[in-house]
Amino acid sequence: MNKPPEKSKTVRKLRCAVYTRKSSEEGLEQEFNSLHAQREACESYIASQRSEGWVLVRDQYDDGGVSGGTLERPGLKRLLADIEDGLVDVVVVYKIDRLSRSLMDFSKLVEVFDRNGVTFVSVTQSFNTTTSMGRLTLNILLSFAQFEREVTGERIRDKIAASRRKGMWMGGVPPLGYEVKDRKLVENPADAARVRWVFNRFIEIGSGTELARELAARGVTTTRGHRIDKKFIYRMLNNHVYIGEAVHKGTSYPGEHDAIVDRETWDKVHAILTESPRKRAARTRADTPALLRGLLYGPDGAAFSPTHTRKGGRLYRYYVSQTVLKHGAGSCPVARVSAGEIDAAVIAQVRAVFRQPEIVAGTWKAVRAQDGDITEAEARGALTRLDPLWDDLFPAEQARIVSLLVERVNIGTDGLNVRLRMDGLAGLAREMRAEVGDAA
Repeated sequence: MNKPPEKSKTVRKLRCAVYTRKSSEEGLEQEFNSLHAQREACESYIASQRSEGWVLVRDQYDDGGVSGGTLERPGLKRLLADIEDGLVDVVVVYKIDRLSRSLMDFSKLVEVFDRNGVTFVSVTQSFNTTTSMGRLTLNILLSFAQFEREVTGERIRDKIAASRRKGMWMGGVPPLGYEVKDRKLVENPADAARVRWVFNRFIEIGSGTELARELAARGVTTTRGHRIDKKFIYRMLNNHVYIGEAVHKGTSYPGEHDAIVDRETWDKVHAILTESPRKRAARTRADTPALLRGLLYGPDGAAFSPTHTRKGGRLYRYYVSQTVLKHGAGSCPVARVSAGEIDAAVIAQVRAVFRQPEIVAGTWKAVRAQDGDITEAEARGALTRLDPLWDDLFPAEQARIVSLLVERVNIGTDGLNVRLRMDGLAGLAREMRAEVGDAA
């Protein structure tokens, strides 16, 4: 009697995703690189398991030039997302350290695999993570992988420390004033001159904020074209590279490169830096008051920036056209003006406003729109009381009132034009009226 043929067993298909990784970018530009070699070995292993129902997932999960010490990897994130979506049954790698070198990170990955019923397979280290023995083997291998990574890191750090003690440049973005040639720092003459100017100018004004404004007005930027702010300036002023030193973990060593700044200039700068920043800022504001900062414009429409210089122990303040700072002398018919003279001229016009009947009447109308109780006499009295008090006001209060009242000051070859803010006059009148009420 013939036996009926046995029914063939149905083999469940297992969708296999190959993950590859390489820590450095070296060699990735080659036609056949390390990632290709890993993928080829994994695909061959999957093909050998075809009888077990293994099927290759065609999506590629590759991370080239990414460290195994982090889970922030584009290819790995896509793989985990597909696992969560139920699109992968088996993750295949060439070696387990391709997936992670951290025992803690790998335990997180295994949790994701177990939660979604995914098996992890290493082509060169055969084991199955669904068994207790496979987990033990995995932890042992990962411990050695993490140990290898830490030893490699220590070796690199020791090499860097030894090189810094010899004064060698260890890579990175070179400081402004230098460029790298044959792995050594060499002076860039143009940028080095700017660095020396920054150090010397800081000695004169003692303010990184003011210095940043002057550099912006001159159009000076970093080697990458970024704006130089006060944080960049203070980092520059504290960078021992400029006095020919190499620093490692707070200790300075003689460098292989030449110094840009001499020791005397360095010491003067750091004598200023040891003083309280608040005291320096207060002294800078007192020494260089700028009544018309942001209000003064030249005949070409360009703003004028406040600056100053010292000669023979005396301070000379003036406003200079940004056109001249950017394009040089002769680029603007009015290059610079004396700060004292133009400040006095604007103040005279502002004080004259307090005595002009038509201005007072316009101010009263503007105030009345917001405060119907104020009379014209009260508005006139509020403004006229300010004139005799002007000389007793602090410079900061004078500057505040000017910025409140003046919208713009245009200076040309034929004179000065002051544009007032009517809403500012109304606000000032209300302030003066309130002060009188409080005093009463």
